[in-house]
Amino acid sequence: MTTVTAPQVAARLGRFVLRMFRPHIFATYALLWVCALEGSAVALTGRSWRPTGATWVRVVSVVLALLFLRMLDEQKDLDYDRVHHPDRPLVTGAITAAELRLGMAAATVAAAGLNAALSSTAVLLVLSALGYGLLLAVLERLSAAVRDRQLLNLVVTYPVQILLGIYVYGSLAAAGTISADWRGAVLLALSACVFLHFEFARKTAWETPPGARLYSAALGPRRSAAVTAGLAAGAVGCQLALFPPAGPAGLPAGLTAALPAWGLWRFLAVRRGGWPLPAAMGFVIGTYLNLIVRALVVATSR
Repeated sequence: MTTVTAPQVAARLGRFVLRMFRPHIFATYALLWVCALEGSAVALTGRSWRPTGATWVRVVSVVLALLFLRMLDEQKDLDYDRVHHPDRPLVTGAITAAELRLGMAAATVAAAGLNAALSSTAVLLVLSALGYGLLLAVLERLSAAVRDRQLLNLVVTYPVQILLGIYVYGSLAAAGTISADWRGAVLLALSACVFLHFEFARKTAWETPPGARLYSAALGPRRSAAVTAGLAAGAVGCQLALFPPAGPAGLPAGLTAALPAWGLWRFLAVRRGGWPLPAAMGFVIGTYLNLIVRALVVATSR
């Protein structure tokens, strides 16, 4: 039996993170999402927003939660990956399930420890998202429908993202930075539409390669594209409901909204390949940057 030392385990986990988690992507997404959600929540009180130490705790906590879920997904998808992705680290033995579980435990302890500095509510909220992820692993193991039906799987798995949004918003309310009201639900709906727009965009295509898990395979390319565009429209509608379109943030918001419209036109016109992902990614980045800039420089009166 080969003994693996602690430094070797750390190195294997590090290589897994660099390959399967891509920190520059996930950390950037977490930074934009948390700052846009927190900044918008503060701006709606009529004050301009500035990031604080608590902001960085929330950003790092969301990164840790996303890493936890990525490690969990690697284990949940093992049977599928053996057939369709034989080069994945868990399949090849580049990392073991026990090492991934160790990484998940470390992420949990780190997230709980960081949020203990904020409030007990923040600890409970971030742990609830991780706990829901573990519940999903059990559900997918027990139910073939949840595991294999793409749309049902999305309905069951997406709430973990909502719980992370509730963690950000709820920890702000627990700290007394904001007073929770109905606009919090609209903010969470906005971020849900932004995330789901990209989720559908990356899984919408005219062709379905063998083993691919695409929403367009279940809905058809045109209907999947309509849902993708509709989610972007929902995000724009939520933004307009919360903030007036005029002012310094108005033009960027309009330009960002043009990206999914162009993506839909191109997808339907070309009739091959997938939804143009640069447009979907640009919509995510543009929407969140617009909200952050607004929060930094525009104090609302609403």
